[in-house]
Amino acid sequence: MKFADVILPLALPKNYTYSIPPEMEESLKVGSRVAVQLGKQKKYAGIVKAIHEQAPADYRTKPLLDMLDKDPVVYPTQLSFWQWLASYYMCSEGEVLNAALPAHLKLSSETLLLFNDAYGDDFSDLGDDEYLVAEALNIRKELRIEEVQLILDKSDVYSTIKKLIEKKVLLVYEELKEVYKEKKENYVQLHAQYEDEEMLAPLFNELAKAPKQMELLLAYLHLIKTQGSVLQTELLKKSGATTAQLKGLVDKEILWIEKRVVDRVPGGGKVESLIAFELSPSQTKALAEVRNSFAARPVTLLHGVTSSGKTQLYVKLIEEYVASGKQVLYLLPEIALTAQIVRRLQKHFGNKIGIYHSRFNNNERVEIWNKVKNGDLQILLGARSSLLLPFRDLGLIILDEEHDPSYKQQDPAPRYHARDAAIYYAGLFKAKVLLGSATPSLESYFNAQQGKYGLVELMERFGGLEMPEIAIVDVKKERAEKNMQENFTPQLNAAINTSVAAGNQVILFQNRRGYAPFLMCTTCGWIPNCKNCDVSLTYHRNQDKLHCHYCGTRYPYPQTCAACGSQTLIPKSFGTEKIEDDLQQLFPKARIARMDMDAVRNKDSHNKMIQLLEQRDIDILVGTQMVVKGLDFDNVNLVGILSADSLLSFPDFRVNERAFQLMEQVSGRAGRKHGKGKVIIQASNTRHPVLHYVTTHDYKAMYAAEIGERENFGYPPFTRLLKITLKHKNQQTVEQAAQVLGNWLRPHIGARLVGPAVPLVGRVRNNYLQEMLIKLPRDSKVIADTKRLVQEHFIRLLAEKQFRSVYIVPDVDCV
Repeated sequence: MKFADVILPLALPKNYTYSIPPEMEESLKVGSRVAVQLGKQKKYAGIVKAIHEQAPADYRTKPLLDMLDKDPVVYPTQLSFWQWLASYYMCSEGEVLNAALPAHLKLSSETLLLFNDAYGDDFSDLGDDEYLVAEALNIRKELRIEEVQLILDKSDVYSTIKKLIEKKVLLVYEELKEVYKEKKENYVQLHAQYEDEEMLAPLFNELAKAPKQMELLLAYLHLIKTQGSVLQTELLKKSGATTAQLKGLVDKEILWIEKRVVDRVPGGGKVESLIAFELSPSQTKALAEVRNSFAARPVTLLHGVTSSGKTQLYVKLIEEYVASGKQVLYLLPEIALTAQIVRRLQKHFGNKIGIYHSRFNNNERVEIWNKVKNGDLQILLGARSSLLLPFRDLGLIILDEEHDPSYKQQDPAPRYHARDAAIYYAGLFKAKVLLGSATPSLESYFNAQQGKYGLVELMERFGGLEMPEIAIVDVKKERAEKNMQENFTPQLNAAINTSVAAGNQVILFQNRRGYAPFLMCTTCGWIPNCKNCDVSLTYHRNQDKLHCHYCGTRYPYPQTCAACGSQTLIPKSFGTEKIEDDLQQLFPKARIARMDMDAVRNKDSHNKMIQLLEQRDIDILVGTQMVVKGLDFDNVNLVGILSADSLLSFPDFRVNERAFQLMEQVSGRAGRKHGKGKVIIQASNTRHPVLHYVTTHDYKAMYAAEIGERENFGYPPFTRLLKITLKHKNQQTVEQAAQVLGNWLRPHIGARLVGPAVPLVGRVRNNYLQEMLIKLPRDSKVIADTKRLVQEHFIRLLAEKQFRSVYIVPDVDCV
């Protein structure tokens, strides 16, 4: 007998083994989906990881119920990658499957209630609700939960169903339901007898008395000539006719309608014609160095200053790999960046580029998944989740803005870092990885300095443009002298005026959304906090609500102080909404827009706003980190950073690195095309060393200062960090659990264990938190042994009755 190890979409520590029925033995393949039963009733669609002849020793196997695919939905390469992700990031393969597979490929299990014929038709012992359900079941023989809710006209029907199960009136059955449906459109075609032009003349005469049908026919002939195929919706729109008038032509057997399967997502097919462009001498040199580096090492870091033309180098490399028949994955940290980069790549590769990110619906994701798997998409552009797609023959992975923290998945598991995962994934294909950034992460630059990665530097801007001039303005001094207008210093105010008057554009960066980060009572100092989290509430003026940015709860604006009852609540500090409001008062004639999570929630919002900026329909753009990352606008000549102190005061060992990266990146948006740009940074602590590194664009000085500190205190890249977070509704329970776990681990790990302690935000969504940090040496054996030890102690802790409901989150290489 043969057996199959199946990955189920559940957080199971081990994969379950099933027996393969004889009729499936020949056709079942690794990577295919199968329907299986787990427990008494539940059915799942799982993925076959391995086929073998070794029966499990500890339990009797159940047979596979059904084979859902003729061809696998993933390749063995992806299964190897999933196994590594689960092992390295301390989660289960089921959690990786859940993150990787589009929802419509996972299938949904739907509960069916079946009438038990053995019960008979005597319902006299049943209650009123039970009687109604039993009678409906006797007639229909099967019902779904939603149908029972309609019959009883209430949502809570489970107690009634439970009683009917206990009385053996009904049986429960789980049905696996395929959710994905192909998209079909109506296409209009001309009947074969009228394809001869000689036959059209008498037809026109015949339709002379039916002008609308004549217009329909003329519109059809125009569309078929210009487009090659005619969509029914387009034909009706062009002709201004109705479906009834079209039906008239169908009934006369002049036109006929055919349903065709169409793509929801355009793109794919072989890349053919390419538009040539010239590289600058420094770009040509850098490209040659990247090729040489790839010959020696699989990973290369491209350190190129902002506006140095890194994207053009990427295009040249993509051309080479596509020409050799390989697939290319181009990763970006933010969805906001994909629209602009896609338009640039389409100039060179046409519509052959695929895009993949979280804003696509489930049907669209299935279609992209299949195109990548079948090799129809050679170039794919996407956020970190696109790394989990089933590539067939991957040749190159490009990670643009490789330093960006958005590459790290936070919740749910797997909590992977796309940069590190991409390097492992590429290794499975023997593919190359290019990491690109103007401000590389310290870890990547350290690896390049150590010779683990190749290093190529591109230190001049494209077209000979100079780096922007950066000025630091002392906000504390300007406030003392009462020169501030709202949150703008006179220098920034004057520079915005000059820039807008000259027809140029301005970007203002403030790393806080909302109107005000918190409200405060001026009488007693009370600050409104979230009821579910230990954080202050942010005021959003557009909605006149207080928002918790941790759990999403919204509260009405308080009219009085909850502590002292006074009416002296005022907004403190400022966010992007407040800046937008101030700008409208200070510059009433300017066209102002805001780019943050609140302003660009819809699928195409990012794209539309970026196009408005490109078309110069926006004069001043204010935004959060979204405006920092890799966007390229010709006419932006001024960038303002409104509060550098908020970037430099966060309690984190990476604070200086992150602040430098953010300020240097946003500064790079200025002066990318026409002349030297200008950057004004408003700060209270003007002597902070990071501000000096930013003004001189000196990444290497920042790196040298930070790397020394990291080595002294044992932080990455000299160690690997494993953060363990424990969560529970009861504060005392989670504190005890953390103390017990810490006491068990400390004898094995010693001083490398820091904590447990309450994190900066000690309660989120009514769960109290405790954290501990393990600093691991850069030794793969020690790291693997420590993870194994930690997981053993997790199991031991959860076996204790009082800690059974504690939720434990391991975060490897936390950022």
